[in-house]
Amino acid sequence: MKERSNEPGPAHALTLAAELRSAMGKLKRRLRDEIQLGGLTWSQVAVLRVLERDGPATVTALARAEGMRPQSMSVTVSALEVSGFIVGTPDPADGRQTIWSITGVYRDWLKAGRAAREDWLFKAIRKSLTPAEQEQLATAVKLLKRLVET
Repeated sequence: MKERSNEPGPAHALTLAAELRSAMGKLKRRLRDEIQLGGLTWSQVAVLRVLERDGPATVTALARAEGMRPQSMSVTVSALEVSGFIVGTPDPADGRQTIWSITGVYRDWLKAGRAAREDWLFKAIRKSLTPAEQEQLATAVKLLKRLVET
């Protein structure tokens, strides 16, 4: 079947994909700028995200997940333990190993960080967009959710 002339073609979709990728990258960087790391390194943040997403893990598993040597991961884990963001318990299957998991302190820190980013977005939306544009954005968010689910 031939495309109708009033329907966008593949070139339009390709251009839209490139523009969307660029805009999403800029938004992601801007939101990242809103994060208050509180002295954490990006490696430490990455480990916390792995533990949050995948659940408790050993140093070896964390090192594998992050492409690091276990010795380097041990340094990262030790710093996170001192911060109170993770806690270790002996592995019931192998007492020589420790299983690390996130703490309530980390969950509170994470919640505060998310709230700060949402606050920035809220203020930016209210300041930069008209009510009609806010409705357009609401429609765009629905479309983005559909894209992510495909």
